[in-house]
Amino acid sequence: MIEELEDNPNDMPERDTPLIEVKELRKYFPVKSGMFSKVQSHVKAVDGVDFSIRKGEVFGIVGESGCGKTTLGRVLLGLIPITSGSVSYGGDDIREINDRELRRKMQIVFQDPGGSMNPRFSVRSIVGEPLIVNGLTDGAELTKKVGELLASVGLKDSHMTRFPHEFSGGQKQRIALARALSLDPEFILLDEPTSALDVSVQAQVLNLLIDIQKERDLTFVFIAHDLAVVRHISDRVAVMYLGKIVEMADAEDIYKNPIHAYTKALISAIPTPDPNDERSEELLEGDVPSPIDPPPGCSFGHRLNHPKWEESTRVDLTLKEISPGHWVQPCPCCTEGL
Repeated sequence: MIEELEDNPNDMPERDTPLIEVKELRKYFPVKSGMFSKVQSHVKAVDGVDFSIRKGEVFGIVGESGCGKTTLGRVLLGLIPITSGSVSYGGDDIREINDRELRRKMQIVFQDPGGSMNPRFSVRSIVGEPLIVNGLTDGAELTKKVGELLASVGLKDSHMTRFPHEFSGGQKQRIALARALSLDPEFILLDEPTSALDVSVQAQVLNLLIDIQKERDLTFVFIAHDLAVVRHISDRVAVMYLGKIVEMADAEDIYKNPIHAYTKALISAIPTPDPNDERSEELLEGDVPSPIDPPPGCSFGHRLNHPKWEESTRVDLTLKEISPGHWVQPCPCCTEGL
């Protein structure tokens, strides 16, 4: 039996005062039908999430496709409205922060960098646009600044006059990163930035991100479904399933000592280059419940048809700290022996 320590994942020492605090966050999308588009139900994309992100850390968010990772990230940035709960940045609710000020503090790098670029714009215009829009620089000074940003991500001045279609996927991701850095933000959301890249290019981009994060003391949220990649870059990791966080801990701790059954299944699915590795693979069975009408209690236990599932409907599934910094959803289906 592991002793419980605290009931609030936001309780931290003063030296770890969070840059971002998320409390009871929910984001529901209405499902409409009929002639008058009457709301019939809601897609519960993010359903009661609590966590904090410390300044200067890399916070990884992992889970299967459709678990709510990207929606959570966009809510953090204020790109889509909150249904209930709160997100605070530096102690201020993001809904109370001016949009222009928020954009200068928080930036995003998308999964498909090419899709976020105007094909008619040169690289100089793409990277320099945030500087122009915010009235920070123009003309020769803008060209100089864009050149410095491109150099910081491993590109050359000669790339400035080219257009997006003339670059590879890895180069486009570097351009997107240069644009995100142009306003000197404190926080960058990386939404699966390497998933569309070749493995060798992934390593280059990841190492670049690590270097930039350390040099500029940036705070990252790194969203991905590749757990090996998240482990490489993250300080802490949160595992999401059907709109909820089921486990959260330091990156090494969560990989060496996973507690929740869903976390164990995800980790067992990481491919290994060692042909003699005899670890057991925990295959996921059943279908993911619909986020429109998720079952009560533990959704993962329901998916597995676990014999203790009904018991989970009567248990408080709020995250519990089972060891310093390691938080788990205390579900009788998925954390047996806890």
